[in-house]
Amino acid sequence: MPGINKNEFIDLFNQMYKTIKNYIYYKTGDIDLADDIAQETFIKIWEKRNEIRLETIKSLLYKIAGNLCKNRFEHQQVVFDFANKFRQNEHAVSPEFELELKEFNEKLQNAIGGLTEKNRVVFLMNRIDGLTYKQIAENLEISIKAVEKRMKNALDILKKKIKYKI
Repeated sequence: MPGINKNEFIDLFNQMYKTIKNYIYYKTGDIDLADDIAQETFIKIWEKRNEIRLETIKSLLYKIAGNLCKNRFEHQQVVFDFANKFRQNEHAVSPEFELELKEFNEKLQNAIGGLTEKNRVVFLMNRIDGLTYKQIAENLEISIKAVEKRMKNALDILKKKIKYKI
């Protein structure tokens, strides 16, 4: 029998809210908007709670969230800021290193923003959320081969766009 009850919904919300919010953040680059769309996603789930099957609810969450993003930003380029990831270590560094780091971060940000949405989402879900290709495939309702292809495309593009000294 389809449908979820209040306790199942609360468990789902507690388990998946942050993940869905991150997924939306990767698509939009706006944390406040991600919060709004994540909330809207769960509202839609609640409104359709009597029609939903528990087995497919996670993929439905991603589908609803993706559709809400597309509805709001059909043609917008998205840039994700990685600068804070590289600034976690506050040891004394030279001004030259700071400049190189800043330039690298700008290249990385621009390169990720330049990826197609499909490639960018797969890349960030794997590299930031730490999801396996299988988990990504299930969440996005695509094949593992499609995830592999998108990741390869993303990495190839990033390698070409980001040339840095080692």
